[in-house]
Order: sequence, then structure tokens, then C-alpha cells
Amino acid sequence: MRAGRKARRVAGRAHNSRALTLIARIGFAASGLMHLLMGYIAIRIAFHHGGESDQSGAFAQLTKLPGGIIVLWATVAGLTALGLWLLLQASLGIGSSSKKRWVRSLVSLCKGACYLALAITALSFALRRPSNSATATRHATATLLSLAGGQALLIVVGLATAGIGGYLIYKGARQKFREDIMLPSGPSQRAITALAMTGYVAKGIAILTLGILFVVAAVKVDPQDASGLDGALKALAALPFGEAILVMVGTGLMAYGLYSFARARLATL
Repeated sequence: MRAGRKARRVAGRAHNSRALTLIARIGFAASGLMHLLMGYIAIRIAFHHGGESDQSGAFAQLTKLPGGIIVLWATVAGLTALGLWLLLQASLGIGSSSKKRWVRSLVSLCKGACYLALAITALSFALRRPSNSATATRHATATLLSLAGGQALLIVVGLATAGIGGYLIYKGARQKFREDIMLPSGPSQRAITALAMTGYVAKGIAILTLGILFVVAAVKVDPQDASGLDGALKALAALPFGEAILVMVGTGLMAYGLYSFARARLATL
């Protein structure tokens, strides 16, 4: 018990570290830049200009910009710090009797793991050893399907992913993001709120589609159907009026990117 309390105090001091908090804010800005690039590539795909509209595509696009490698290394540092900050946030909730706090800890744990995974992907591009998110997703899906009960497990993964997408849509529509940010007053508040609502709904639609593709891959026992976020966005383009839908989703992802820049400054850390 005493060791547990000591560990929580150490984690609490690290969580409140000004340096880590500052770099975590850089992580939000890095996430914003990534979503801006993803939205831009999604719109290009809608107009048949090609490209990968996932995180790998965004980082690849970043390497082509002047000073892009320097920005990419800053992105690695920011995403890593943000991931670690979220993992610390999750650890601070462990042992609490509050059910809501356990839920928040679980959410922080999942988000922290995702940001660290993004940091690893960004690092591969910074080291000029790029990885492909779609290929990695297909390989992971194939491995899962080869296991006993893997088909059922992939369906569960797909439903969970779709559930996350649905939650993001709900979070945007019901303005639950207000819990994460100190909104200013006046026109700025309305602008940031509009960006957040648009961004969360668009990101939710993309992740919801990704979850559906996981389920389809499990039912068809074909890992090629699970091609990551890039495949999910391209699947939207294949729908009736898909090009218009993809333009709206791409615009929404760019809106989420702009909101992330605001969150970098105004987030409640």
C-alpha cells in the first residue's frame, strides 16, 4: 500500500511537470499538423490525385516540405510526450473507487498507446525507414485470422473500433470536447466549437468506416479488406456520391487539425 502511494506521488509529480506538459502541448500541435495533411490528401484522393490518406501518408507528405525532417523530429518528441502524459494520467486513476475515473483511465490508456504508436510511425520516417500503415494493418489482420478464434476476435476488434468512431461522432455532436479545453469567450469560442464539432464528427465517420471494414474482413476471412484508415477513406470514395463525402470528411479532418492547434494552447492538462 505504502509503495503504491509512493508510486502515485511520483507519477503525479511527473504528470504535473512543466517540461512534460509543454511537450505534450507540442504533441497536440503535431497531431493537428498530421490531421491537416491527412485531410488534404483525402481531398486529393477525392479528385483522383492519389496518395495515402492515413498517418503514413501524412508523414510522407511532411518529409517533402522545406524543413520537414526537423518538424518530423519535433512531431516524434511531441507525440511521445503526449502518449507518456496520457499513460501517466491513466496510472493516476488506478485504485480509485470511482467508476467514472476507471473509465477515464481506460480511455487515457488507449489514447496514450495510440499516440506512442503514431510516434513510432513518425520515427520511422524521420530515420528514413518509412513504414506503411495499411500494409501493417493487413499483416496484423492476417495474423489474427490465422489464430484459433481469430475471426470472432477480429469482429470484436471491428465492433470496438466502430464504437470508438460512434463515440467521436457523439462527442462532437454533443460538444463533450468542452471537458478537454478551456474555451475563450466571444467569436473565438464559436470558431473553435465549430471546428471541434466538424472535426470530431468527420474523424468519427472515418474510424466507424474502419471498424466496418474490420468486420467485413473477418466475415470474408480476407485481410485485404482491412487496409487501415487509408482503406476506410477510400471505401467512402467508392460509395454513391462518395467523392463529395470524402471531400467533406477530408475538410472535417482538416478542421480537427485546426482544433488540435487550439487545443495545444488551451487544453486542460
